Amino acid sequence: MPKPYFSHVTAWVFDLDNTLYPPAARLFDQIETRMTQYVMDTLRVPRAEADQLRHQYWRDHGTTLAGLMRLHDIDPGPYLDHVHDISLDHLEADAELAARIRALPGRKIVYTNGCGPYAERVIERRGLSGAFDAVYGVEHAGFLPKPETGAFAAIFARDGTCPETAAMFEDDPRNLAAPHALGMRTVHVAPERLEAAHIHHHTDDLSGFLARLV
Repeated sequence: MPKPYFSHVTAWVFDLDNTLYPPAARLFDQIETRMTQYVMDTLRVPRAEADQLRHQYWRDHGTTLAGLMRLHDIDPGPYLDHVHDISLDHLEADAELAARIRALPGRKIVYTNGCGPYAERVIERRGLSGAFDAVYGVEHAGFLPKPETGAFAAIFARDGTCPETAAMFEDDPRNLAAPHALGMRTVHVAPERLEAAHIHHHTDDLSGFLARLV
């Protein structure tokens, strides 16, 4: 049972996409399509090249946005507005998950590489409004993305979170390396288990996992 491993935790940090909603909702498919279109329009390259650059920048810089900013000096505002202008029709409210997040002892925050307004839309659609004490997007870290340690440090300093008494829930295993190094308890939320030294726990059912903590 995971509960003893979380007895010291007073701050609970949740990623957004594919963490606070199931991957089956496929929201990120829409986002990736819009990312590719933005790269096509901005860099004036064909779709295949834009798609390749989107993935390459994600791999090399943490996010496609970070690569575009560093290599092409793009303005992040229009990009974030464009890629997050998606339909949330496939998302369903989850009252059980909301209740379990609210029952966690201590502070609860969302930290995403998306933008804050998009995160708020998703949270509302999932019926999680009021479950979190704060919501942070990439803009709150000066557009420095996860998995960079400096991004986490900026958010935690802004929030007043002490990593040694915090837990991180995240679908992208890359984004758990820095939290682990900072002393956080790490939980990989994904359909498939990945064995890695920086991952303490795995679950394919966030709500069920939280039920064993409260």
